[in-house]
Amino acid sequence: MCDSCGCASPSDHSHTKTVDVHESLFAANENIAKSNREHFEAMGAVAINLISSPGSGKTTLLEHTIEHLREEFRIGVIEGDIETERDAERIRAKGVPVVQLTTGGACHLDATMTHKGFHQLQKEPGGDKLDILFIENVGNLVCPTSFDLGEHHRIVLVSVPEGPDKPAKYPKAFTSSDTFLITKTDLLPYFDFPVEEAKAEALRLNPKIKVLDFSSKTGEKFDEWLDFLRNLATEVKRQTA
Repeated sequence: MCDSCGCASPSDHSHTKTVDVHESLFAANENIAKSNREHFEAMGAVAINLISSPGSGKTTLLEHTIEHLREEFRIGVIEGDIETERDAERIRAKGVPVVQLTTGGACHLDATMTHKGFHQLQKEPGGDKLDILFIENVGNLVCPTSFDLGEHHRIVLVSVPEGPDKPAKYPKAFTSSDTFLITKTDLLPYFDFPVEEAKAEALRLNPKIKVLDFSSKTGEKFDEWLDFLRNLATEVKRQTA
């Protein structure tokens, strides 16, 4: 159950009023998201929203990405979790500015939380001048899909141990995303995960989605991810210059 948006609330079986409330909620969120995007662009930063189930490897991906790109780009991270600052501590150890947002029960970040987190990040050493801003959303493939944070690019991750059926089970996570990452491919020998079938299912839902598969641990095909980020950062800077 989501304490923020009220989804799957067992005590409320009336849908009419809920729809009205949600329409107002989403309209307000869209306005703040637009403002967030303007702030990101004023700084010259491309904002990337990472969504996935828990355990897909988002934080590990960020750790390895920072290690490879911190000499080329100024990177900042907003971490979203229900509780604890463990992920932020891992990112902070890589020497980049990071802010932890603990939602306390909400299963997603929204534009307002992101707005506050971004201004907190700007107060961190190096947080006022960024090229790439990663927003690691709360681990969930449902609620985060409905909330624009002001990002320029949304990425959905699925790890090999989770299985290839996530596009079919959680279609909005893929229709609302720009890129699909298949992670932990070093585990393919141990799991039944037909990569091409998962790619095809995602492309059936969203023909425009870009698909990458790699292993952060072994580095297999990781250069494709790094080149993708380089191109994305360059393209957004060109469009917003």
